Amino acid sequence: MENKKDTENMKKHKISVICAWHYFRLLYRSVIFAVLLAGYASFKFNIGDFNTKSLEQSPVVLIIVWLVFAVEMVFRFFPSSYESPGCQKQFAKNHIDTGKKEIVIQDNNATVLVALIWIVFNGLFGALHMSGLLDDGAMILLCSAYSVCDIICILFFCPFQTWLLKNKCCVTCRIYNWDYAMMFTPLFFVDNIYAKGLLILSIALLIRWEITFFLHPERFSENTNDYLSCKNCKEKLCAHKKQLKKSFGK
Repeated sequence: MENKKDTENMKKHKISVICAWHYFRLLYRSVIFAVLLAGYASFKFNIGDFNTKSLEQSPVVLIIVWLVFAVEMVFRFFPSSYESPGCQKQFAKNHIDTGKKEIVIQDNNATVLVALIWIVFNGLFGALHMSGLLDDGAMILLCSAYSVCDIICILFFCPFQTWLLKNKCCVTCRIYNWDYAMMFTPLFFVDNIYAKGLLILSIALLIRWEITFFLHPERFSENTNDYLSCKNCKEKLCAHKKQLKKSFGK
């Protein structure tokens, strides 16, 4: 009887496929950050100033990193069962009409504040870059650090959700698809074709998201879209977070 109960509990708290994908991304993004950090430190120690031409000295690393994030972003333009419902709610196929007409998006008013904070915060790094205190390599490392923090926000703790947006979970997050644009903001100051390519793709994702929100706000509200309800959630991230809290609490 006890073994049967343990098996049922394991099934109940089994990590979802989407959640497992988050962990995999956390792993390879952390590896990318470690490789870039080691390469940057080695370059600074042996040569000195790092600029966009320095990137061309490690073309394999540059192309692999570019492809990883470019492919990630391209897939975001299309529906996927492996992505979080948080970014998938924009698609018409994921709109399950509740029959209600009132569109309630609790965290919408805080989006402007989040945007302003992010622009000012990264503007400081941009100013340091233009003054010569930070080079291109430092800005690229900042992007890579953001990419790791992005997954940490999803899996463990999100300051935007907790302190500003106050949304229920990632599934209902108003700015979920801002992640890549926020991640690659520092590339605005880096004059390199690969960097500009990632920045342009991320901005295209952001614009597509905002246009969809403007045209179809009913897809973004749990009150009008049953896809965002807990009963239809395939990510089960909240259950995973509760399980982590219990594990660390013991």
